[in-house]
Amino acid sequence: MSSKNYWFPRNRHGLGWGAPIAWQGWGVLLAYFALLLGGVAVFDPRHNPRDYLLYAAALLSIHVFICWRKGEPAQSRQL
Repeated sequence: MSSKNYWFPRNRHGLGWGAPIAWQGWGVLLAYFALLLGGVAVFDPRHNPRDYLLYAAALLSIHVFICWRKGEPAQSRQL
């Protein structure tokens, strides 16, 4: 790891990030899952699946944005 304090390492193969490597990353991941599960009480997926899916998509996009900002950058491909 370089001098930057990354919360998430990059995947060595493929796109995305791996499991958190800092306590802040674990906090983000736990908050994501807590909000996702808490959304079941607010947007009952059995009665209104569209609203829950929109809520889950919004949470996922926020989570990916945080990973993009605080995660290790992707490695350029060498052919």
